[in-house]
Amino acid sequence: MTPVISFRPGSGTAESGAVVAVNFATRAALFGDIEGRLRAGQGFALATLNLDHLVKLRRLPAFLAAYVQQTHVVADGNPVVWLYRLAGHPVDLMPGSELIEPLVAIAARLGVPIALFGATEQTLADAAARLQSANPGLNVAACVAPPQGFDPAGPAGTAALQQLAASGAGLCFVALGAPKQEILAARGLAMSPGIGFVSIGAGLDFIAGSQTRAPVWVRRLALEWAWRMMLSPRRLARRYLDCILILPGLAINAWRTR
Repeated sequence: MTPVISFRPGSGTAESGAVVAVNFATRAALFGDIEGRLRAGQGFALATLNLDHLVKLRRLPAFLAAYVQQTHVVADGNPVVWLYRLAGHPVDLMPGSELIEPLVAIAARLGVPIALFGATEQTLADAAARLQSANPGLNVAACVAPPQGFDPAGPAGTAALQQLAASGAGLCFVALGAPKQEILAARGLAMSPGIGFVSIGAGLDFIAGSQTRAPVWVRRLALEWAWRMMLSPRRLARRYLDCILILPGLAINAWRTR
């Protein structure tokens, strides 16, 4: 759990001394710790670190401030896994979308109510139905689809978090995309320290079937980024270019930590 590859922002940012790094290297360690927290009624905030996040952390002080408050950070994306391997410290690949079902299974077994936040009402309803079908007895205490333009740091975010706290949920999956989901999770943990928040991007859309994830063989070839690019070239072209541009510096830093 010792940070290896860390992001240190420049002195002009709000959190100039902050370090962002993976702190749970394996699925076993992650699931074991979260199960212990759910049993004890202890909250957490889980983020899945990828190259897009590293780009945004350089540019968005509010995102960085929220990220350093995350209690759990895992590697989401093969480039982050490769960087850790280059540094001599292997970590498991743990995309947010692949954490939902195992964590829901733990919550169902322990009798911990869950909440789904983000996406659309239809997506949430479909995802809840599928998760309950796969986990008999699962209590979905709340499904909250925020309006377009939702600000997790404003009054609407406060009201939404109060609604989640009142629902009795002990585990909340947040599907807003970065940086909104991490900002909401950090605020949520501060307001309700007994709730675990997991940021999962488009994970609920995949479960509901409203979006199609890359086939398994594409993921095994580490080409999921290309699949996404093919589906949304205009939206993702600049994002992936920015990610490519920061890779050389990250690779050099990783090598130096060996």
